[in-house]
Amino acid sequence: MGSSRRILGTLGLLSCLTLSVNAQTAVAAPAPKELARVPFTQRYQAVQHGGLVRASNSGISCRKEQSPQAEPCAEVKKGAAGVNGDFEMFYSEVDKDPDTYNSTRAELKVPQGAKVSYARLYWGGNLRVGEQKPPQDNGRVLVAEPGGAYKEVLADTVMGHRTDAGSDAYQASADVTPLVRKGGAGLWTVAQLNIAMGHSEVGAWGGWTLVVAYEHPQEPVRRLSLWDGFESIAARAGEAAVEIEGLDAPAGSAGRVGVVGYDGDRGVLGDSLTVTADSGRRVSLSDGENPFNDVMNSTITEFGDQSFVRQPEHMNNLGYDADVFDLSPALSGGARSLSFRFTGEIQGHFLGVLFVQTDARR
Repeated sequence: MGSSRRILGTLGLLSCLTLSVNAQTAVAAPAPKELARVPFTQRYQAVQHGGLVRASNSGISCRKEQSPQAEPCAEVKKGAAGVNGDFEMFYSEVDKDPDTYNSTRAELKVPQGAKVSYARLYWGGNLRVGEQKPPQDNGRVLVAEPGGAYKEVLADTVMGHRTDAGSDAYQASADVTPLVRKGGAGLWTVAQLNIAMGHSEVGAWGGWTLVVAYEHPQEPVRRLSLWDGFESIAARAGEAAVEIEGLDAPAGSAGRVGVVGYDGDRGVLGDSLTVTADSGRRVSLSDGENPFNDVMNSTITEFGDQSFVRQPEHMNNLGYDADVFDLSPALSGGARSLSFRFTGEIQGHFLGVLFVQTDARR
């Protein structure tokens, strides 16, 4: 993101409202409404033997340096600090299909013997860089299950779409539960993300995340919660919060939390994620790849590691974050509620998805 970008607006207290629409009805339905701000709501919740897994990748990366102070593009892909506004950005393409202009893959690790209870695909990015992409295409992507052919997936809910100084950002999503139940574990491919390539001060970014809840009789009883929205987070504008209540996590519980964000820059400090259980001690959620003051740093990791296969597998994804953090330190004394709080880096970023898994009493 370039330094001239106007600071984004404050993210307020997020509300709770369960929404669920079957993607199969989206083909005949009118295009979903787009709003500049979509408050976070609870999309899915369950208490069951099982857990949450996800697959993620970015759809665009650097091709050529445009700033004299920029690190070489090859080094940035390996994890060096760098911001998308310092590069000419170009689509990632792994499928060798001439009819797609971007495509990436990521591994979904659904455990053997598990049953998929819910699956949702999220995608988004910036439509205005060296080119302007038409917003009418925001609600459509192509998805291929492991070893399968592409299928059109259409958004089935209100989409976030915000134009700002130099950027035109959006997020869309769809219920893909039947598709994931059939396709199962393995490498999933997502193509035709509506994101712009080229160079601008703001920069190009975009990617996708597939979040899956599953049941497995041999795993602990857990509470699974998926929240989504489309909110901008700015520096020095107070804290943003997501409150999750009704937990029954005993002392010493294990847990994890996943976050999807857009336009966070590696090396631009000030963004953080903390959690407080039952109004107690605030715990910073960070790890070796996501420092406490640079959490939205364009990584796709799980507990600080690259725990699943991606194609391509860049370390610095130049404006796309999809990280999973260890929540266990915040659950040492048990929890009836969790308060997640976000702060923004100086140039701002967008928040799209939050998913939480905690142990529950048997």
